[in-house]
Amino acid sequence: MEKLLTRLARQLDAMDEASLMDMWSKYATIVERFEPTKNWEEAVLVFSLIQAKRWKNQLFNYHWALQTKPDALTKVSPPIVSDFSLEKQDDRSVEPAQSCRVLPFKPF
Repeated sequence: MEKLLTRLARQLDAMDEASLMDMWSKYATIVERFEPTKNWEEAVLVFSLIQAKRWKNQLFNYHWALQTKPDALTKVSPPIVSDFSLEKQDDRSVEPAQSCRVLPFKPF
């Protein structure tokens, strides 16, 4: 199982973050609308993989910047988790947000 996960991680790391982020809204919308189906479960996993790639890159960039400019970032936490909200489907006049957000996990 570990070999499979490592292979998946390598494949995910080889993917372009910008291309993955193009699919973020689609999968965030599917995940937001719970359905007890295999399709919903697969969409959650796809969404999680997109989020994982973004989080890995943010964490990498934070630590890289910390190494190159330690004085500038010593008191700053990495911007890894933020609030989550989706644009309402009915409100077409609002421009969609350019940045994406991380969904917080809230167990029952």
